[in-house]
Amino acid sequence: MYVFDTTSFLELSHYYPKRFPSLWASFNDLVEAGEIISVKEVFKEINDSKPELFEWIHTKKNIFCEPTEEEARFLMQIFQVRNFQHSLEQKKLIKGGAFADPFVIAKAKVTNGIVVTQEKLKPNAAKIPNICEHFKVRCLNFEIFMEEQNWRF
Repeated sequence: MYVFDTTSFLELSHYYPKRFPSLWASFNDLVEAGEIISVKEVFKEINDSKPELFEWIHTKKNIFCEPTEEEARFLMQIFQVRNFQHSLEQKKLIKGGAFADPFVIAKAKVTNGIVVTQEKLKPNAAKIPNICEHFKVRCLNFEIFMEEQNWRF
């Protein structure tokens, strides 16, 4: 199971559905099979920032999951690591904006899923790949995801 971060949905949006219908058909097949999921916070981030995906995400609302109790407990583990506490963006806390990163990682950890994100591993950072590496959650980008699916368009 793949747990998509906002950045990878945004990457997908560069492949316009009318220009890449077979990609979108393949992607939607995985969504319908329950192989691609995400979290409510990602839904909020996309809804607030990318009108091009607005219609699609509203037809696929069921893939954007609320956190479970087990995921909430794992979120606490993430924020017990001092370096990862900095991943909370101050302006998002102040303004009450969506912050999906830890929820995506928690969903993947609890479901034995794979995080799909466009973020890159950076030394001593609090990025998704760094947190995934620390907690031994597999993490890859959209291109590697497509390679794993053996997609050729």
